[in-house]
Amino acid sequence: MNPGQLTLYLFVFTAIISVLVMIFTRTVFYAALALTVCLISMAGIYALLYAEFLAITQLVIYAGGVLVLILFGIMLTNRISGKPLITESHHVIKSAIISAGMFLILLVTYQKTSFDQSQSAPAPGNHINKIGIELMSNYVAPFELGGILLLVCLIGAALMASSFKKNDHV
Repeated sequence: MNPGQLTLYLFVFTAIISVLVMIFTRTVFYAALALTVCLISMAGIYALLYAEFLAITQLVIYAGGVLVLILFGIMLTNRISGKPLITESHHVIKSAIISAGMFLILLVTYQKTSFDQSQSAPAPGNHINKIGIELMSNYVAPFELGGILLLVCLIGAALMASSFKKNDHV
């Protein structure tokens, strides 16, 4: 087993363990921390597959940005209620049946897929420059609309989390 395979198995094992922690923990804060570990492991897998842009996007947007918002939401919820946020599962049997069905669908799809071994891995190189040029030339409008949407979401989240009330200033 070469070091690349060993690193891949380490990332996969870490992602699986963190997903199991997310599933079976009752504290939302610990589930968010386990999600962070899973997202970082997925970024490592992307980096091993020479998908540098996906790895960096995974780290910056998901592991960095979205999880910070989730953790701040959990911390604000704890501050308001004064007790930790605990979750309980009420639909264990239904979710187990749906999960088993999804697993069977994925397993059958995986077995029916033929993987062409003649294609080699993409050449390691700097593909991020090409993606950046495409984003800033051909895809400027969707890129800017996505940024505006994220800004509106952040402003809405800040207003919802604030203690500002309309009646205070009337």
